[in-house]
Amino acid sequence: MTNTKPLRAPDLPAMKSRGEKIVMLTAYDATMAHLLDQAGADVLLVGDSLGMVILGGADTLEVTMDDMIRHTRAVQRGTRRALVVADMPFMSYQASMEDAIRNAGRLLQEGGAMAVKLEGGAPMIATIERLVSLGIPVVGHLGLTPQSVHRMGGFKRQATTVEAGRQLLEDAVAIERAGAFAIVLECIPAELAREASARLHIPVIGIGSGADCDGQVLVSYDLLGLTSSAPPFAKRKANLDQIVVEAVRKFAEEVRAAGSA
Repeated sequence: MTNTKPLRAPDLPAMKSRGEKIVMLTAYDATMAHLLDQAGADVLLVGDSLGMVILGGADTLEVTMDDMIRHTRAVQRGTRRALVVADMPFMSYQASMEDAIRNAGRLLQEGGAMAVKLEGGAPMIATIERLVSLGIPVVGHLGLTPQSVHRMGGFKRQATTVEAGRQLLEDAVAIERAGAFAIVLECIPAELAREASARLHIPVIGIGSGADCDGQVLVSYDLLGLTSSAPPFAKRKANLDQIVVEAVRKFAEEVRAAGSA
């Protein structure tokens, strides 16, 4: 990677207009952030997926604002070029506009995030508008929204009917009009994601939604082969789990052998 100029929110729509694909990966700590940043990731998402990947939970709902601020700060410290985006955790923005403003501000002020991501369509439009009006860059998120896992009945593909697809497109357009500079579409039909990417001026970042989006995001631990239960759409590019286990096994053997000598 030769371009080391730090990326900012306006750079992503500009990348879309130039036809440049956007690479987004999750990061939760400074060490991994440094490696992903060095490898050329454009956006590092401090995802509330840390509730599952790092904390070992069944979903993202247990993640708190303090968790997000702590991990966002760590990622920011390890990053030089990539745009750092932080998820707003469950119930940090849904209850009131005041909560949303306060908590988004904390992620920027205390966590060092450059933007926040929040889930939802029509009910979140006023919140997005307000945050953007205060100078807080926002990324939207539609489709499979993990904070609504119980309403959806699990981690399932979304917008599979004509009516649901129409509603998703309407919500995506509304999110763009509200001022979001990008949107994540998770686990929806590829043809619907393709249509959204063509219709919107802001970049569409897909995950499990086909290859025709303006960019792709994956959980880095799935990509690197550090998780045992990655979703079907995760592109495993390495088997670091095996490398870690083997390295620890060799170390353990050396220690035990020295102890018995």
